[in-house]
Amino acid sequence: MATVIPLKGILYNPEKITDGAAVTTPPYDVISPEEQAVFYERHPNNVIRLILGRTKPTDTAQDNPHIRSAGHYRQWMSESILKRDEQPALYLKAITYAHENRVITRYGLVALVGLEPFAKRIILPHEKTFSKVRSERLELMKATHCNYCPIFSLYPDDGGVLNTLGRAVDQSAPVVEFMDDQDHRHRLWRILDPAIHRRVAEAMQDKRLFIADGHHRYETALNFQKHLQETDPAFDDRHPANYVLMYLCSMSDPGLIILPAHRLLKAVSGDDMRQAIKVSRTYFEVAEYPYTPDDRQQVEQTFLSALNDGANRQCIGIYANLSPVFYLLTLKADVMDQLFKNELNASLRLLDVTVLTRLVFMKVLGFDQARLDNEQLIGYASTAAKALQSIDTGAYDAAFLLNPTRIEQVQEVARKGLIMPRKSTYFYPKVKSGLVMNTLVE
Repeated sequence: MATVIPLKGILYNPEKITDGAAVTTPPYDVISPEEQAVFYERHPNNVIRLILGRTKPTDTAQDNPHIRSAGHYRQWMSESILKRDEQPALYLKAITYAHENRVITRYGLVALVGLEPFAKRIILPHEKTFSKVRSERLELMKATHCNYCPIFSLYPDDGGVLNTLGRAVDQSAPVVEFMDDQDHRHRLWRILDPAIHRRVAEAMQDKRLFIADGHHRYETALNFQKHLQETDPAFDDRHPANYVLMYLCSMSDPGLIILPAHRLLKAVSGDDMRQAIKVSRTYFEVAEYPYTPDDRQQVEQTFLSALNDGANRQCIGIYANLSPVFYLLTLKADVMDQLFKNELNASLRLLDVTVLTRLVFMKVLGFDQARLDNEQLIGYASTAAKALQSIDTGAYDAAFLLNPTRIEQVQEVARKGLIMPRKSTYFYPKVKSGLVMNTLVE
């Protein structure tokens, strides 16, 4: 079902770039403005200039971050900062990191995957996307004709695809190896053997792929393919834009971790939040955790522990600006069935993110779809510490803390052809941008 093939990957030239940590970044959509500035200063060839260029007040249709990205890309290719492999390859990626007092290594295959519309049920999404982000990413792809960042997808590895690749690189040195800012060890191997390419392609033919991270990038690839079909008379089935760069990870890999995607809201007043808490008591049991400056840390830990203890009971934590109280909302029995049984599939009704989006944001706070689609008014954090800090600093007005979505829930929703609310999952660690790139021009 899934078409997986090797590619002539574009990598940083090790003769000119000796430290991968200096030029690679996380995906564009998890980079804050402060981190963007750090990456810009780190190295003149950092991939940030390609994936998330700075805007300028003087930007025009002829000179903007997308046009400048294309210019950097062409220049770095001409100067051999970036270099395209001469032979098609599959790339085995390993990341080793510490999590909850244990050291874990996660493996993934970087390859090209044939684009398929979601309706064919071969490549399955699980989240909604932002319309403005899709259009912005499409303009970048039109300017650059390149995949800078692989899409992070999952598949059932019954055939031992990654074991096959692991044996192929056993005892060989990686072509890329470095430690990043988080002390994560990254390694990348290039696999050139056509026999292994065929074995992997055959093993993947009966697989469905589940998009874990990169829904905007995949939908952008589909939109770019459609754009070329409509505008390029030479476009045919052999065009490179019929494929997209992917990182494929086994669903059963012990290094596959999902962190929560806490919501951060702007333009929510103290009165809004007080009224929301009042109305919420109709649907939730509400526990309050007031604190003083002296006992803030202790109360915060008690609050977070209670949230974690409610992982199987649809619990939502709330913390608002200038309010010395943490709130823990625990859904009352049968509320979601009573309200949404005729609107939402059972697999969606009791997801924490659905409870938050449909019940808290839409019914209690009165948000409409336009408000939910405005990425300028909503942010995300993968740790409670970052979420709470964003309120204390005034960067956002209110934080809504969630327990992480489970991998089994992601699989069930995707298999049924259902869609979770935006940013329902935060797969960790993220796949680095800049390790392997792919041109959409032959």
